[in-house]
Amino acid sequence: MSWKSKILIIGGTGYLGKFMVKASISMGHPTDVYSRPSTKASDSSSKIQVIHDFESMGVHIIQGYLDDYDKLPSVFQQIDVVISLLPVPQHLEQLRIIDAIKEVGNIKRFFPSEFGVESRRAHSLRPFQRIIDNKKEIQRAIKEAGISYTIVAGNGFGAYFVDYLLNPQHQRDEITIYGDGHAKAVLNFEEDIAAFTIRSVDDVCTLNRLVICKPPKNIISQLDMISLREKRCRKTLKKRYISEEEVIKLIESLPHPENVGPAILHYLFVAGQSNLELEEDDLELSNLYPDYKYTPIVHLIDVLALNPLQIKRATLG
Repeated sequence: MSWKSKILIIGGTGYLGKFMVKASISMGHPTDVYSRPSTKASDSSSKIQVIHDFESMGVHIIQGYLDDYDKLPSVFQQIDVVISLLPVPQHLEQLRIIDAIKEVGNIKRFFPSEFGVESRRAHSLRPFQRIIDNKKEIQRAIKEAGISYTIVAGNGFGAYFVDYLLNPQHQRDEITIYGDGHAKAVLNFEEDIAAFTIRSVDDVCTLNRLVICKPPKNIISQLDMISLREKRCRKTLKKRYISEEEVIKLIESLPHPENVGPAILHYLFVAGQSNLELEEDDLELSNLYPDYKYTPIVHLIDVLALNPLQIKRATLG
């Protein structure tokens, strides 16, 4: 049996984190999760249940805070790979993680909380651009610290956006379309993003590289998604268009951070996600690991329509 790196996942109880923990355990990696101390007063029942589920899978839960400067280095001394899945408001807190990794000097690889669009190439309206700029700042800090890394651009979360745009488990007669519906985005099943990430943990090919999850079967427009849904339910759905101007006005009228969501919708589905074509030196994950059978977006739409509980797979329930 081949040796597997010991992985620490920070943010493992979050949306993508639950997929990442499951992928790490299923591929045989000793897995720890660094989580804020749990109290019945501060934590939801769902988070407490997730932690219990992790423990039943053999995950070691380490309780602590990111600003605990003494604890982070002591934890990292027992770890090979750190994967950060901190949510949007906490991206810059990864600077503390980077400092701790540099201090201990034994971490073989750091995966920063990227996992969305390719920040090096993305240009968006200001609410979303702020997030992209924060990710670029973290990338600069990693390189200045001289620590080993892998950056995963997972692109759009497939189950999330299929549910948001189509809500396939409900018999809807009307669908909202942002822009003209022709713009294309990359939508990958969250389970696949996690699986590709864990596969890359001990791969020398992905060391100090940006790797991209951009399977050709997962590049799709809203209208294409709706057409697939119409074929599935065997009826024509009424379409309500929200123009680009209306989306921009909504973004401008909302306070931060409420304006981030519409800005992401604009980037992906109105303006059209940029850089859909791979460049010559890009490392694309479905090409790198062709034996892994990822879920094409066509199949994901069908799966979620037939079994709405599939979209809840990250809850471990």
